[in-house]
Amino acid sequence: MTASTDQDAALRIASGRKPFVEPLRLGERLREIRLAHQWTLEDVSQRTGLARSTLSKIENDQISPTFTAVQKLIAGLGIDLPQLLSPPRQQARTNGRRDLTRRGQGEQHPTPTYEHELLSCELAQKRMIPFKTIVRARRFEEFSEWVRHDGEEFLMVLEGEILLYTEFYEPLRLENGDSIYFDSDMGHALVSTSREDAVVLSVCTRGEAA
Repeated sequence: MTASTDQDAALRIASGRKPFVEPLRLGERLREIRLAHQWTLEDVSQRTGLARSTLSKIENDQISPTFTAVQKLIAGLGIDLPQLLSPPRQQARTNGRRDLTRRGQGEQHPTPTYEHELLSCELAQKRMIPFKTIVRARRFEEFSEWVRHDGEEFLMVLEGEILLYTEFYEPLRLENGDSIYFDSDMGHALVSTSREDAVVLSVCTRGEAA
């Protein structure tokens, strides 16, 4: 059996109907699998018994692997044929966006307990919402209800000290430089305990600062 007919047989097995799978891009897929496991060409060579030069030529679409070579790849890499012949994943392309906020130039949103400064306000459809907050509240009783919003939140104390009240835990003291990550649909509230109002940086995955 020639190399051409070997490959045709492999492709017929993978497709079930058609003699070719479009687009095949087997070399690109092999490289994707190899890099995902952080394997070198030598690593794959040792696992499959295929020469490193042969693997390099397959990855660079300089040759098409024989059916025997495909079988060695499947066995050596611990995958099945559909995995090897599936199209490579599309690489996400960056839009190259950026949004600079100079000190003190964020969008101000004061409340009775907090003074929020929303950052990076020019970007629409952000996946994260960053904001800096001056914590004015001094007692938990100043909150009429729990603060809660969709998503998750990362919080870091930039200045001063706070008590973080949460719905399911005892109050937690955080000092300058401390940080915490929590589900922000859980009721929460911040209270300054330092002499000056504390300042915190928060990043939320979704929802509005409350």
